[in-house]
Amino acid sequence: MEKTETSTSNNPGEIPMVGDHLALDLLNTEMRVGNESVDLWRSGEDVHAWLERCGLLASASIAAAEKQTLLRQARELRALARQLIEQWKNGQMGDVQPLNKFLDAYLSAPQVTSDDTGKLSLTRVAKADPVANLLGPVAEAVAQLLTDGELDLVKKCAHPECILWFYDRTKSHKRRWCSMASCGNRHKAAQFRKKVGTT
Repeated sequence: MEKTETSTSNNPGEIPMVGDHLALDLLNTEMRVGNESVDLWRSGEDVHAWLERCGLLASASIAAAEKQTLLRQARELRALARQLIEQWKNGQMGDVQPLNKFLDAYLSAPQVTSDDTGKLSLTRVAKADPVANLLGPVAEAVAQLLTDGELDLVKKCAHPECILWFYDRTKSHKRRWCSMASCGNRHKAAQFRKKVGTT
């Protein structure tokens, strides 16, 4: 569960998928608009839609009554992931026990499944409560990033007004922007205005 799609959206309410790692896309469900921090998860349905977009809803679903619990626990996991990743980036070791609680709640077993064409694949089938089933792969991605990720490749967007994170998978490892289509272009436009203003 390491990589998710890399895309931006013209829909301001849609969560950008620019992290190139599920754990960083988790952090990117909060962003800055102007000077305000905006939580893009306003409901359990928003979390559910994000999980579906990440490809994590193959067999797991929850009842409407559990969606508030999903929202609360997803926000807790996101805050914990942000804290641990920021501490890791600053050379500190954070308390991983709360993350282990999320991992402990996610009970799953490998299963061989087939799709409509008969193609076999190895998947994990969750056996715990529905919310833990949904958030377990996300918690596992956070743990994987902290244990196997390359610290230097985990970056924040260089644009001063952006708080999005990404895993730099470029060949040169010099990626600066969450997305060239948004922050990269904003930087280029600002540089152009600055240049035109001085001539």
